[in-house]
Amino acid sequence: MKKLFTILMVSLVLVSCGRSHRALLPNVSGKAGEIVVVIEKPDWEGALGNATRDLLACDCPWFLMREPLYSLVNVPHGSFAELFKVHRNIVFFDIDPQVNTVGVKYLKDVWASPQAVVNIAAADAAGAAELLRENGPKIVSFIEQAERERVIRNTMRYEEKPLADMVEEIFGGCLHFPTGYKFMKKTSDFIWIADEKQYTNQGVFVYRYPAFGNAADFSKNNIIAHRNEVLRANVPGMFDNTYMTTGAVPVPTVEFIKYQGREFAQTRGYWEVANDFMGGPFVSHSFYSPDGLYVVVCDAFVYAPKYDKRQYLRQVESLLYSWEWKQEKAQN
Repeated sequence: MKKLFTILMVSLVLVSCGRSHRALLPNVSGKAGEIVVVIEKPDWEGALGNATRDLLACDCPWFLMREPLYSLVNVPHGSFAELFKVHRNIVFFDIDPQVNTVGVKYLKDVWASPQAVVNIAAADAAGAAELLRENGPKIVSFIEQAERERVIRNTMRYEEKPLADMVEEIFGGCLHFPTGYKFMKKTSDFIWIADEKQYTNQGVFVYRYPAFGNAADFSKNNIIAHRNEVLRANVPGMFDNTYMTTGAVPVPTVEFIKYQGREFAQTRGYWEVANDFMGGPFVSHSFYSPDGLYVVVCDAFVYAPKYDKRQYLRQVESLLYSWEWKQEKAQN
């Protein structure tokens, strides 16, 4: 049975090289932030299942309250029917002593579109667990990117284009925002756009400040100092002498990332309101303007005290990846 699924997968991948195949595929199903894990029950309940959960369902490291990185659904091979084949994210374990090629394959649009499939082939469960350990960051990154691309795809389909134009007018580049986001505030170096509902707030700040032109521009201390200065001046709280700032716990982290040819410093942490009790997660991208004179920051935050925050943050964080400079738009 497993060999049959593997043969079918390879056949579909070969066909999927053509655009005509993708056009005929059904839309993906399943909830955002969910992964179907195709693996036999004994393996799921054993060491391999533990390794899978440690990788894909570990606690989100940037939240104060415990939330899994992804929600996992176990499906044995014999139950992997059409209902599950069209899921948005699938991790497929092909464990067979006679497996032809041991390794990890990253596939798109196998049974549905836009779909992400990770195929892990090994002779036994121990070998599959080792592949997970060796390729863990790449597997997570592949699925994360697929989730982002779906958000951006829907954003472009239902875009509030005047908001992108407002950002571009100030900064020479823009983010894209879907229906529901509205303009909140702007100055010559700052703009605030948000989707505010009764119990949730997903917001984005874009701002800039003069660059030093050296590594100090992207040090954690410099990024946080400027963030606090900008937010204190522009994002007041509900009461006198209250304003948004950066929390000390958890300690903010900075990671340097290259995405589609663009390099930026990604900062994660927790925002809070000084002299009040509001807070939530944030993530920001800091990068140079084309002339190198400014550091531009795109900062996404979430306030959702009644709900888990994983998906709210993933949605608004994805918008940061839609940034493009005016000259790039002209070339596309």
